[in-house]
Amino acid sequence: MPTSQPDASGSFEDRATPDALLHARTGTKVSPEDVVLASGKDITPHNLEWARRKLAAEGPAALDKLLP
Repeated sequence: MPTSQPDASGSFEDRATPDALLHARTGTKVSPEDVVLASGKDITPHNLEWARRKLAAEGPAALDKLLP
């Protein structure tokens, strides 16, 4: 019985979604909680402090860097 396989004729660049379309931030303020959750970590005082430092250093782009 044949199985369907993805079309392998195109290059990766032809099939990949452009990076600008993958980010979900809507221009709203990014909170430390957002950064912690996007990183896959639990919200703890230690992780919130890490997120605050990351936001201070990188700004809202810190969230974009964590999301695919």
